[in-house]
Amino acid sequence: MQQIVPNFWFHKNAEEAGDFYASVLPKTTAEVTGRYPTEGLQDFQRDFAGEPVTVDVTIDGFIVRLLNAGGEFTPNPSLSIFLNFDPLFFEANPEEAREALDATWAGLAEGGSVLMPLDEYPFSRRYGWVQDRYGVSWQLTLSDVEGEPRPFVIPALMFAGSAQNKAEEMTDFYRSVLPDSAEGSKFRYGTPTGPASADALMYSEMKLCGQWFAAMDSGVEQPWSFTPGVSLQLSCHGQEEIDRIWEAFSANPDNEVCGWLTDKAGLSWQIVPDNMDELLARPNGFQNLMGMKKLVIDEF
Repeated sequence: MQQIVPNFWFHKNAEEAGDFYASVLPKTTAEVTGRYPTEGLQDFQRDFAGEPVTVDVTIDGFIVRLLNAGGEFTPNPSLSIFLNFDPLFFEANPEEAREALDATWAGLAEGGSVLMPLDEYPFSRRYGWVQDRYGVSWQLTLSDVEGEPRPFVIPALMFAGSAQNKAEEMTDFYRSVLPDSAEGSKFRYGTPTGPASADALMYSEMKLCGQWFAAMDSGVEQPWSFTPGVSLQLSCHGQEEIDRIWEAFSANPDNEVCGWLTDKAGLSWQIVPDNMDELLARPNGFQNLMGMKKLVIDEF
């Protein structure tokens, strides 16, 4: 089971976006995995009665979730998705991996905006960063990482704005709290670069709950930082684990709602039980969810 699921906030078009991703990303499917109830909704939700609430985009077995909601938030590059085109995933054929990367780039870039052009860089033979037509950011790279192979999909956190230069502090913190975690490669800027200090992380990797993540401090002043437009959903086994992680992570009680919290860097987390689907299927499950801050299993 994938314990941490990246979530992106969409305004009434998550199902459309899921179909788009299934058409342009390799080894990808999209499925509506939850719908708003048809009754008992709060006033601001009534337009969504019966509409999708979650759409799961499964990329080579890895789930990225699209949240269908109001216009309060949008995705931004503080959370992006690395697509690691390792020739090992393409029958050890480097040319096939490159062709797949280029085709994926073309699909994502259509109607979107290029943040870093697809080109050769000191850190990659072929790399590009694009924000697609829905505002979700993707980093595509041809892999030549030595050591343990990396998966095709790697969520990446960019610490910028109010979270600038907190990448190392926060990744150390996440690894100290979450199980099956480990440190991966780590590269520093070495000299001050824009808002990044010399010791700031230009790029780093970590395992959380057995999953690979990337994290970095921005070397360019950015107009954005973390918002609920991007979040990480963490499934917990039982109330004791929910309580432990909630107490460790929550840094602002004013931002606690429906199982959501923000940590001390401003990153949004959804701390949910691993039987969430079953709890929501109970009578008044959705209405009970809407009345909680930290989720309490016995109150569903």
